[in-house]
Amino acid sequence: MQIKPQKNFLLKLTSCFLSGALLPLAFSPYDYPIIAVLSLAWLFYTVLESTPKDAGYFGYVFGFGMFGFGVSWLHISINLFGGVNLTGSFIITFVLVAYLSLYPALLAFVYQRLFANKGILVFVIVMPTLWVLSEWFRSSIFTGFPWLNIGYSQIDTPVSSVAPVLGQYGVSWFTALISALLVALYLTSRMVKITLVCVLFGTWLGLYALSGIQWTTDKNRDISVALVQGAIPQEMKWEPEQKQKTLDLYLSLSEEYQDSQLIIWPETAIPVLYHQAEKFINAMASIAKSQNHDYVVGIPFHDPDSNKFYNGITVIGSSNDTYYKQHLVPFGEYLPFDKWLRPVLELMKIPMSDFSPGTYKKPVIHAAGETIGVSICYEDVFGEEVISALPEATILINISNDAWFGDSIAPHQHLQMARMRALETGRYMLRSTNTGVSAIINEKGVVTASSPQFIPHVTSDKVKTFEGLTPYARFGNWPVIIAAFLVLLISFFRFRKLSEANI
Repeated sequence: MQIKPQKNFLLKLTSCFLSGALLPLAFSPYDYPIIAVLSLAWLFYTVLESTPKDAGYFGYVFGFGMFGFGVSWLHISINLFGGVNLTGSFIITFVLVAYLSLYPALLAFVYQRLFANKGILVFVIVMPTLWVLSEWFRSSIFTGFPWLNIGYSQIDTPVSSVAPVLGQYGVSWFTALISALLVALYLTSRMVKITLVCVLFGTWLGLYALSGIQWTTDKNRDISVALVQGAIPQEMKWEPEQKQKTLDLYLSLSEEYQDSQLIIWPETAIPVLYHQAEKFINAMASIAKSQNHDYVVGIPFHDPDSNKFYNGITVIGSSNDTYYKQHLVPFGEYLPFDKWLRPVLELMKIPMSDFSPGTYKKPVIHAAGETIGVSICYEDVFGEEVISALPEATILINISNDAWFGDSIAPHQHLQMARMRALETGRYMLRSTNTGVSAIINEKGVVTASSPQFIPHVTSDKVKTFEGLTPYARFGNWPVIIAAFLVLLISFFRFRKLSEANI
């Protein structure tokens, strides 16, 4: 199949930007997953009918629209809480978006440079593969930024049934495959169209059948839980005069739920260092032991020997287990390339947090008679890190503070990613946040209870505990990534001669 370079370059460039700009509507809080399929289909079609150079431009503007609208909320934390003026915050956000846009640009260029004119079969196989690899690289390089990975948009569709087997990247692959098949349907002859329709229909039936499989086993031990949301405004959270008010608020919200076996407070709910709050914590521990429940609380720690600070979780009650956050947010919790960047940022008067990553350990704690997999804020967007708590963990907990992003779409996107973690692992995810969205998510990735945003609230329920491993929890992302590289190698060398075939 020989494709001629397309005309109307500026028109196509504009359409790719608009297609990318519409893509965030596929994600929460909008939740129109079909837009992801159609947006990708348009990008794929435009790249297919282009030169390598033009394909790179089309991929870049698609990415700029996608990330420019999808993660525009970044400027809120930079401006309101980072001490950077509005202009500076937009410039920093612009630079990040410009960087993220390189990934769809690169995949588009690589397709046209290495795989163009090798036939529609190669297109259908290779283009979704390149998309998945671009997401994987983007989620891995420079600590990773997996926001807007396309699989998350499909959490409420049959495509998500792939998640317990192949994880989020597998969901992305199938989503992109459907987009490529739609393009092929438009371009091919009638007989080939019939074949492609059968493939699409068979794929859809297979996905429905997959969704009915229960990959993990219910332990038949339910736990009563309470997720406490204090709704402390970020600008007030660390004010000295707010400390006692914050502690009193969390205690009063928890008071009605003392019969719950597990009471969870969000990230840095106690807004002082652990050693400064020991009297308060000891009093909580006495109450917890007398009433036979455990608190799981977010609190910062300081190690006087190394003079390092940690963003942590502690159990108050039956144990004193702790966990220090290991995957920190660059520029938010620590400063990468500190030696070179800190003088520049001090000159610009940009404040920085100074946490250190915890020494690696399994991210598990013991509370309420269970082994619990834990993550702090950003860590739950990395499936490979969450599954490291398995198979020991019977439930998952994520504590977060999305107040950094105000009343934007970011907390809803974050919740959607947490839902994927529950589905991938076949376990409940209990997500306790400062300002919302706090939620109880079942093993199928469905939110069963949640708190309204920006008001003090407690979400409570009984949750099931599970044991066993999903295929994804057993093997992680590597089956998808290895398969993707093999597909590219085989397609490049095996189908060279297809460029002369008219299929």
